[in-house]
Amino acid sequence: MNMSVTIDLPEEVELRLRAASPDFDSEAKEAMLVELYRQDKLTRYELSQALGISRLDTDAVLKKHNVTEDLPSVEELEEDLRQARSLMNR
Repeated sequence: MNMSVTIDLPEEVELRLRAASPDFDSEAKEAMLVELYRQDKLTRYELSQALGISRLDTDAVLKKHNVTEDLPSVEELEEDLRQARSLMNR
């Protein structure tokens, strides 16, 4: 299932924005999804999926939008360590 979002703008505003950015729809989608990520309403994985890009490209998008607070939590680091140890014991 896909979701569509419509934003109503005054015609002159829309024309100006589209003239400044030929790919305005994609830029608006990206900005909205990054903001949802900032609000912790999307995970990084969900953001990647929604944008249809790789984790590395997602990192670049977040950097472009000045999202720098995404440091791993202690729990995430512990889980990464547990998984690494599990792989080493195989």
